[in-house]
Amino acid sequence: MVKRLLVLVSGVVVALSGVLALQAPTASAASKCADVHVLFARGTAETAPPLGVTGIAFENSLRNRIKGESIRVEPVHYSASSDFSNKLEFAETFVDGVKTTQSRVRQIATACPKTDIVIGGYSQGGALAAYTVADSYDIPADYARYRQYAPKPMSADLADHVAAVVLIAPPSARFLKDAGAPTMRVGKAYQGKTVRYCAQGDNICNGAPLAGPNAVHLLYPVNGTTDRAAAYVARRV
Repeated sequence: MVKRLLVLVSGVVVALSGVLALQAPTASAASKCADVHVLFARGTAETAPPLGVTGIAFENSLRNRIKGESIRVEPVHYSASSDFSNKLEFAETFVDGVKTTQSRVRQIATACPKTDIVIGGYSQGGALAAYTVADSYDIPADYARYRQYAPKPMSADLADHVAAVVLIAPPSARFLKDAGAPTMRVGKAYQGKTVRYCAQGDNICNGAPLAGPNAVHLLYPVNGTTDRAAAYVARRV
């Protein structure tokens, strides 16, 4: 029954991704500096890359919420890998995504100092967004020799340029511990501007033991979360 439900929900989400992709406005006509610039990381192997179906739904909700301001939504370019068999290779793809996001924040803040930056992500992308704004990283003892490859925290002055951090269904502390991953902690300067969403029953973010995602985890593009996230961002920009 669960497998059948997962297949059904997956089919709905894939179909929705095609509709949303057609509706999503493009940023090609945007000026160099947007009023609001979103960096969004998709979930693990999520459909409609590079932004992902959840990111596309969030973009549409945000554009419906914010009128009279220019909005640019940029996907975080990373693999969003689903290959967990080699933890080191997976970690490398993830860390590359964190570093890429941090680099883009610095570039946008320098080139467009009046732009409100929003950092967000869904599932694995939610964890990526949280690590992007972390003050420090707890590297597990088994991987201490790779500490030099870990991201460096962003400089304190960049926090003033980030208006909001949106974490949609990020892995729970229990999930990360079971996976042997570092604790996910949002830095102090970002805690008051961060929002986290976890639907009831979502086993990825609700503290359940490490396992593959259930049907609830696939519903964020259609369960109202992206509307609530957009409303939160609209209040902060």
